[in-house]
This record gives sequence, structure tokens and C-alpha cells, in this order.
Amino acid sequence: MKNTPLSEKHIALGARMAEFAGYNMPISYTNIKEEHHCVRNAVGVFDVSHMGEFIIRGKQAADLIQKVTSNNVTKLEIGDAQYSCLPNHDGGIVDDLLVYRLDEDQCSDGEQSFMLVVNASNIEKDWNWIKQHNDFEAEMFDISDRTGLLAIQGPKATAALQKLTDLDLASMKYYTFSKGKFAGLDNVLISATGYTGSGGFELYVQTDQLVPLWEAIFEAGAEFDIKPVGLGARDTLRLEMGYCLYGNDINDTTSPIEAGLGWITKTKKGEFNSVETFLKQRAEGVSKKLVGFTIADRRVPRHGYPIENEAGEVIGEVTSGTQSPSLDIPIGMGYVKTEFATPGTIVKVVVGKKHLTGTVTKVPFYKVED
Repeated sequence: MKNTPLSEKHIALGARMAEFAGYNMPISYTNIKEEHHCVRNAVGVFDVSHMGEFIIRGKQAADLIQKVTSNNVTKLEIGDAQYSCLPNHDGGIVDDLLVYRLDEDQCSDGEQSFMLVVNASNIEKDWNWIKQHNDFEAEMFDISDRTGLLAIQGPKATAALQKLTDLDLASMKYYTFSKGKFAGLDNVLISATGYTGSGGFELYVQTDQLVPLWEAIFEAGAEFDIKPVGLGARDTLRLEMGYCLYGNDINDTTSPIEAGLGWITKTKKGEFNSVETFLKQRAEGVSKKLVGFTIADRRVPRHGYPIENEAGEVIGEVTSGTQSPSLDIPIGMGYVKTEFATPGTIVKVVVGKKHLTGTVTKVPFYKVED
């Protein structure tokens, strides 16, 4: 099991540690509910250095990324980031990811440079998938082991971090990034992205910079009641927003059209993996859809639980579920037959011999105030 450069910090803070994607990661420091509310109301810090990072560079770097991802990378300007996915050849999803268009200081004339950020559990899988499609003039570099990543999330993140940089964080638009000096460290990539819905930033640094960066952020954020946050609250936060988790809500057998990710599936951009499948699904419709639902009970729906209609027929399966700390009710997501995907539809989640009454609802479950 691997450690991040901050593992000793987490243990010293009393974190409950567990294996996640081959890494020894903090699940919680106090409790999930408290850490969840910290991010929704103030500012919390996640160590997400287990994530994978690839650099794709060259004259045909964009062509390679255009071939293997669903979104349209040609729309990115330097300083833009984009959410996308890697379709397989059968209409499923190899992984979801972020694509950053980097500056071209290290490039020769005519070359472009991108950073892809992938899920920790899929680093080797994604690398091999992209590599096997690299029939282009594009160089690939796996920088995962030498890249550290912190996510500083919450409504007070901007105020806490602004003390550490001359970059104007408040003016950074969602899904853009800048590189510059931060907490005395050079070439920090500061991205206005995140996985919580509560705003904030993600900071990419070299691994040997991670400990001083962590310490500087907590010193600067002390007056804003900054707290470390584990992967437990990361999951409840993303689920309240209806964000997909790879391996639960999306996988190699689910299409982005079924998963409600049609907005990152640009079928008009030209040839890319599974484009014909997605065009057909758009034209003819899909047989199942990923939906959100609330439960009129205190029991929490769990991954793999069957979903039935009111007649007792199995119509789908739960993919994610939790007790929402913000709403104080059980919420979940799952795939159901398309005819049962309309908000307001009553469904039943099967928990042993018990049937929990659920109502299909639009996501996000929780609306973050501006």
C-alpha cells in the first residue's frame, strides 16, 4: 500500500486511515458529518495526491486527446480545464477525467501541451488505453508519482488562500487555472475546480512541496476555521451534488448518455471512440438512465440494492447512497428503466425483506447558495 507525502500528517492528526485505490488514505479525522458541514459552511482541505496525472505534448497532442475523450478539446484555450470521459469501443466509460490545456513554454513551434487528471484506481488502465491509441505525433509522460494535489473547498476557500498569493483568486472563472507563486513556492498550478459543489481550488505541486504547502494553508486558514477533510465527506459532498463516482455510478458498461453526461459527449466534433454508439443512443433513446432519488425512511440505500416499481418488478439498481448531512435524509443514485426516470416517480429500494419508498428527483439534491 502506497502513502502520500502527507500520510504522517494525517496519522498525527488522528485520522482514521484505510486503503483506497492502493493508497493509505484518511477517511475521516473527527466524523464525516462534521467535516461535510465544514466544507459546506467554511473551508476544508483534502489530500487527493493519489490521483493520476499525465502530460500529453506534441504537434498532435490535441488530436490524440480528441480521439480518446468524449468532450471537444479544441475548445480549450491556454488556462482552461474541461471535464470529460474516456469512452471504450463498446459505448462504456474507461474513466472520467479532467483535461487542462497548459502553456507552451516547454513546447517547440506548433506543439501543444495538456495535463490529464485521472482517477487513482485507473492510472495504469488509463495510461495503457491512451497509449494504445497514440498513433499520433504526441509524447506521453506519467507524472503521477511526482505530483501532489490538495483540494481546498468551501465558501471561505478564496479568502483563506488569497493571503498566500498575488494571483487574483476571486476573478478566476470556474474551470480555469493559473500558474504562479503560492505560499513561497514556484510554479504552483491553481485550478478553480473541485468535487464538492461548494467552490474552491485544487493545487498541483511537486511532491516535495506538499508538506510545506499543507502547513502554509492551515496557518493562513486558521482564522476561517479551516479543517482537514477525509474521503468519507468527499463522497457525501459529491453525492449531494449528483456527481458521478467511477466504479459506482459509471463504469465500462455504462454510457455517458445513460449517465446524464451527454453534455460532455460532443458527437458533432468528429471521429472518436464509440461516437457511432452515442449517435445511435441520441437518436433512438436509451433503455436505462441514471437518476437521483430520496428515501422516505431512515435507512440508507446502498450500492447494489435492487430498485423495483410499485408493482414489485425489478427496474434497476442503486449505484450510490448516503445519509445526506445537509438535508438529513437518505439520498441515492441508480440506474432505472427509462420509463421510470421521470422526477416524481415512486420507486422501491429493496433492503432484505424491507422495501424503502423512494421518489425520483432532479439532481443536485442540495443547492449551494451563491
